[in-house]
Amino acid sequence: MINVLYFAWVRERIGLPREEIETNAQTVRELIAELSAREERYAAAFEDLESLRVAVDQELVDFDASLSGVREVAFFPPMTGG
Repeated sequence: MINVLYFAWVRERIGLPREEIETNAQTVRELIAELSAREERYAAAFEDLESLRVAVDQELVDFDASLSGVREVAFFPPMTGG
């Protein structure tokens, strides 16, 4: 099981702050494809990967990062200074 967390507008589009899922995805990109195929709200949240960041076990990674042994994946918009 992987704990998937959603922040900011990603959470708003999906309608959930977090969920626990079982997946056969090997990479973050495959997980996104699985989630996007679930429902339109997921597809809308993941339609523009350029405006999305991902962390695996609280470490920033790219979308080709492995999910082997991962406990948590978090999706959020890019951070801005201020």
